[in-house]
Amino acid sequence: MKIIIDAMGGDNAPFEIVKGALQGRERWGVDIVLTGDTTAILKALEQCGQTDLPKGVEIAHTTEQVTMDDEPSTVFRRKKDTSMGVGLTMLRDGKGDAMVSAGSTGALLTGATLLVKRVRGIRRAAMAPVIPTTTGSAVLIDCGANAECTPEYLMQFAYLGSFYAKRVLGIENPRVGLLNIGAEDGKGTALQKETLPLLRKAHQDGHLNFVGNIEAKEAIKGGCDVIVSDGFSGNVMLKTIEGVGSYAGSALKGIFKKNLLTKLAAVMVMPGLNSFKAKLDPNKVGGTAFIGISKPVIKAHGSSNAEAIENAIAQAKQFADSGMIADIEANIQLMKVEQE
Repeated sequence: MKIIIDAMGGDNAPFEIVKGALQGRERWGVDIVLTGDTTAILKALEQCGQTDLPKGVEIAHTTEQVTMDDEPSTVFRRKKDTSMGVGLTMLRDGKGDAMVSAGSTGALLTGATLLVKRVRGIRRAAMAPVIPTTTGSAVLIDCGANAECTPEYLMQFAYLGSFYAKRVLGIENPRVGLLNIGAEDGKGTALQKETLPLLRKAHQDGHLNFVGNIEAKEAIKGGCDVIVSDGFSGNVMLKTIEGVGSYAGSALKGIFKKNLLTKLAAVMVMPGLNSFKAKLDPNKVGGTAFIGISKPVIKAHGSSNAEAIENAIAQAKQFADSGMIADIEANIQLMKVEQE
């Protein structure tokens, strides 16, 4: 398998990206294509102790890169030779099996949509991070790619998230919940009220395991395996989880530093605390999949270090091996809303 990596994307490019790519190649047994400035990539390789190009690693030279100041909707027309755009084009043309980038989220999503294309029939691609719950984990779809949605978008997200949970996370019959301000049928905006019967019918027809409306607190308790949301609400939920996790970590650290007894207690519970921290550490997670694109694209966070890129490569490999894109293509007729 060959993974394309945008070597110039992210705050720590290219050194951390290249280092993570080498670690990922070694750990996961994949070939790597690094897109970006050859001189900069070779310098990063040298900093990693590689005087020659390692076996299984290629460089696709580019002269430009996407910056955070670039307008996502026009950058690929104005800049024809970016590390991100060349990587996406290579993915489209079958010169790699998946792509990882820590560059601009908006540009990557736009480029993936314009260059690689969505699966035919999918209205919008969605970002689907895997978030921790008290019983394991859940797919949150969408978390920011589509701030404004229609009922059809949310119905499609439910299918996309379900396929991802089954194929990538290994959950046999994923429970799908619609994120709402209450479990009752009458709760929510027109969007949630109009989406609810679509998901109920998909459940009755045996296509989805829909459990109904779900509040954020119940979702975090493990009430479902797929949390369906518009991108605005999903992003608020995701950022709240990250903020609460960070606050909880800081508060616990302060508690355990109070005196000798609390410091001794900290030693006893440290393995559990480290495990909890790892669930919220973006470097441990690796990245977020763009689901609905015709080939696997993984968005690593902008401040990714080598560990994050290594784990994003694992995620890309797992996605490419999963067969879920074929599932989407085979079931696309179920995801269409008949227009009156």
